[in-house]
Amino acid sequence: MNALQRIAGGAATAFAVFALAAPAFAGGSLKDKPAEPRRCTFSANVGLTTDYVFRGMSQTQESPAIQGGFDATCGMFYAGVWASSLDWGPDDNGQTAASIEMDLYAGIKFTTGKIAWDAGVIYYTYPNSSNALATFPLPGREANYFELKLGASAEVWKGGTLGGTVYYSPDYQYETGAVWTLEGTFSQTLPVLFGRITPTFSALVGYQVSDDDKVLYNNNVLGLFGTGVNDHAYLYWNAGVTFALDKNWSVDVRYWDTNISGASTCNQGTLFSCDERVTGTLKFTY
Repeated sequence: MNALQRIAGGAATAFAVFALAAPAFAGGSLKDKPAEPRRCTFSANVGLTTDYVFRGMSQTQESPAIQGGFDATCGMFYAGVWASSLDWGPDDNGQTAASIEMDLYAGIKFTTGKIAWDAGVIYYTYPNSSNALATFPLPGREANYFELKLGASAEVWKGGTLGGTVYYSPDYQYETGAVWTLEGTFSQTLPVLFGRITPTFSALVGYQVSDDDKVLYNNNVLGLFGTGVNDHAYLYWNAGVTFALDKNWSVDVRYWDTNISGASTCNQGTLFSCDERVTGTLKFTY
């Protein structure tokens, strides 16, 4: 069992303890008054997107992906799992490099004044990923990694929310060292359409940077993210509208882009492409 698996196992155990303890302590001491147990809530979702884009880069070679997840919330504590189909292209043996991503996460949400906080951990795992990847990005290294997350948001006016989140991975994907990711978000609820459709505009700007300014890739010194020679940081952004249809259905239309240009690796084809694109996502939550 490696260190990441021990961390993920510990996080799952801790959440289970909190989940079992939460009903017993909700409402105060039983000696003071009868307490109503705080019930945990559960939800699940399934979706279809035209292109799975993660931080500005296509994970499906600009093709559709099936996605879904399950979430549990007990008071201020939450945990969940989310998965998506992938297409990372063939490995050096002609097999699929990775076709599934599964994310495990847990954390706490609380408020101080008008600020809502979200602190947690995310473990990204690729169950069928190949180690035969001499060409991308590094041979024999593990794709799985984890990030710590701290986010804050606040309503600045009616229906308008500003937020920011910091992610930190001490050893990023394929064991490429420490990586910081900073994201700023804005959302605005728009007037209801046709008495039943609730649109929300949202936008995000992200910046990802590595502590290491170069890695050896295909006998050339290229950026960690394939962004160009000796380049170890990049910007990405998106903007779009989510249309909530009744209670369970939603449709999201979103524009993505990055500041990566020129002869960068991700601009040379569909594999991990990072140029501008518009995606559409249909999601059902229950």
